[in-house]
Amino acid sequence: MSSARVIAIDLGGTQVRVALVEGHQIQSRAALKTDISGGPAAILDQIVALIDHVGEGQDKNSIVGVGLSSAGPIDTEAGIILGIPTIPGCEGFPIRQALSDRMGLPVQIENDAIAAALGEWRHGAGRGFRNLVYITVSTGIGGGAVVDGRLLHGRQGMAVHVGHMRLAREGPLCSCGASACFEAFASGTALTERAQTASRLADSEFLQLTSKSGDVNARHVIEGAQVGDPQCRALVAEEAMYLGQGITSIIHAFSPERVIMGGGLAQGFDLFEAGIHEVIESDAMAPFKTIRVVRSDLGDDSGLVGAATMVIEQSSN
Repeated sequence: MSSARVIAIDLGGTQVRVALVEGHQIQSRAALKTDISGGPAAILDQIVALIDHVGEGQDKNSIVGVGLSSAGPIDTEAGIILGIPTIPGCEGFPIRQALSDRMGLPVQIENDAIAAALGEWRHGAGRGFRNLVYITVSTGIGGGAVVDGRLLHGRQGMAVHVGHMRLAREGPLCSCGASACFEAFASGTALTERAQTASRLADSEFLQLTSKSGDVNARHVIEGAQVGDPQCRALVAEEAMYLGQGITSIIHAFSPERVIMGGGLAQGFDLFEAGIHEVIESDAMAPFKTIRVVRSDLGDDSGLVGAATMVIEQSSN
């Protein structure tokens, strides 16, 4: 069933993305800005419209199923949204059954970072490993893991919420309501907040100039560091330190052969890489110091490829 055709969906607070996937190759894709204000019914309508678009002119009988990769927390066993901070108002929505009823196809759902871990394990930077952790670093921080050759799911499919490990007793407030979480220190949102502070204080000429044409964000820090702005380079070094601290804890917890970094901040991975490994080599216990952190091979498509892969593997059993 390696050439099976599948509809893959990536549902996030910013975008709904849909792709027609054959094997692990994306054949066509489409996206819309997530209609958060419209609630679950509007989002479901968006998904169906995007599926119709990517499947236009295709024999629908050739599609074996639908795979949905979603931000969490979601109960993947029951197929129900539990409460996604970036998509409020969907609590308790039975998204798997609702989508299956609309499409007349079997639907599987997975946490987005777990789906991405599967995609990278089968077709990306994790091929050939029996133990790996994938982390996505963007608006927040999420994770997925393969342990002893098995994708880790946990209770209700909610394992590896590594963004909510606490790195300190006190610190910035996290989206989960606690303080000093890994996500609160090291996410793209956290880096954006530090960049905006630097811009207001005029600590960075690059960021100050950037702010005149719009809001400063994490992407601008990476751009500034690439052109040599000293404050942007300092912000990158600080971000790498926080990433290294969180990843060191992840390495101690899961003992992976490799850690894979995806998400928006992975676009600047070359800038963060040395600093991340410096912390690991300094802070990790001796047997863990050599674990390497690498950039995702599949980029933004890790979740889509993973969503398709879970459907293909299930349909071949």
